[in-house]
Amino acid sequence: MITENKDLIAQARAALSGKWTVAICTALVYIALVTILTLIPFVGLPAMLLIAGPFALGFSSLFLALSRGEDVRIEQLFSGFNRFGTALAAYLLVTIFTFFWMLLLIVPGIIAAISYSQTFYIIADSQNIDPMDAIDKSKKMMRGYKWKYFCLYLRFIGWALLCILTLGIGYVWLLPYVQTSTAKFYDDLKANYEG
Repeated sequence: MITENKDLIAQARAALSGKWTVAICTALVYIALVTILTLIPFVGLPAMLLIAGPFALGFSSLFLALSRGEDVRIEQLFSGFNRFGTALAAYLLVTIFTFFWMLLLIVPGIIAAISYSQTFYIIADSQNIDPMDAIDKSKKMMRGYKWKYFCLYLRFIGWALLCILTLGIGYVWLLPYVQTSTAKFYDDLKANYEG
């Protein structure tokens, strides 16, 4: 039985209770690293492309653990570097596939991005999975649930607009909230897919 989005968000809030400090510090470190790297002339963009996959995997691993009530530490953000090749390949493949779908039109690109959205959670959950297998599994898991995932993100639009009014500072709180909610979505989707 698939859980409603409002319940997933409530579960995410409960999972973050008592762990906001580590979640916010992780978001701050992540935002700071991405910002600093993108500001470095010439080297920044290529470096960002190299580390985006490992960071995406580390970020997914940390918030998946947090959503499951496990102990988390900021260092887990860097855990994706332990599987550098897999994370990099997954990131590049997802980016390339999404780009090609975007060439058709914006909407197919968005649908493709949503189809691939579970890739890093799947890799975080499966130690020996191949990047292409993770992408294929994400597409299979998301069949019939793309609209639900899209609606989950729509629930945060109001918060995102409020964050703009805080000159972006609010995103430090919103990012962990969204990530924990999407991790809850993944666990719910996984249970439904395997059941």
